[in-house]
Amino acid sequence: MRAAVMGSPIGHSLSPFLHRAAYREMGLTGWSYASFECDEERLPGMLHELRPVRGAGPDAAGTWAGLSLTMPLKRAVLPLLDTVSELAVEVGGANTVVFADGAAHGENTDVYGIERALAEAGVTAPRSATVLGGGATAGSALAALRDLGLFAVTLVVRDPARAGETAEVAERLGVALSVRTFDKLDALTNVDLVVSTLPGGAADGYAGLLAGVPALFDVVYSPWPTSAAVAVGAAGGTVVGGFEMLLHQAVRQVELMTGRADVPVQAMRAAGEAEILRRASRTG
Repeated sequence: MRAAVMGSPIGHSLSPFLHRAAYREMGLTGWSYASFECDEERLPGMLHELRPVRGAGPDAAGTWAGLSLTMPLKRAVLPLLDTVSELAVEVGGANTVVFADGAAHGENTDVYGIERALAEAGVTAPRSATVLGGGATAGSALAALRDLGLFAVTLVVRDPARAGETAEVAERLGVALSVRTFDKLDALTNVDLVVSTLPGGAADGYAGLLAGVPALFDVVYSPWPTSAAVAVGAAGGTVVGGFEMLLHQAVRQVELMTGRADVPVQAMRAAGEAEILRRASRTG
């Protein structure tokens, strides 16, 4: 069986190390996991090429079990799928494709990854939250916050005019969204939890403003720690890094693609952390 991660750029992805570690620990010797550079333009053709032939058995040579999707494909893939989970529809993005009998089914495991990462850090019942950034991951963050009991969230973006898709996600989730800009951030951090969905380095300039928040979830995992994470941690706040989200969303992907529940979380964690350290030693 075959699986892969697709996106652009894809060279930095840790997914191959996580999934391959799971396969080794689970004894799935016939499974492989690759990575493909793929943008929105190439996605329809690649999805068609990889889709298994209807009626082919699970042991057929070259059969594809599924795909992990990263940016910019999570939203673009939705109209290309045969079925999509309710959660992926609500969030407006699928980061997982599972193939079965020639059909392609979309799932979102990012929400699960966020929830598990927060739970492990003891952040289980925030009374208020601010989300930084308005991309696809922000939609997953809103869903996770809703599941934690929050139905009113502040979204901070550079340009409110570009937050339309995230606002639509909030409406589908039943979450009241207040959209603000970063020049107002100093008045928006008096909350239990700040979730930064900004890319690496983008939140560095706001580290001082974030230093006093009780808890920060920063989706960046490399380079780590971010300036914001250092500031929050130094002030005694709880810090949750993006690697924990990545790990747990991958655990759920392995469950979906293999149909097995005995996914080795610790083996996957060790493999991912080892690769992060290896990369850091090469650039340090």
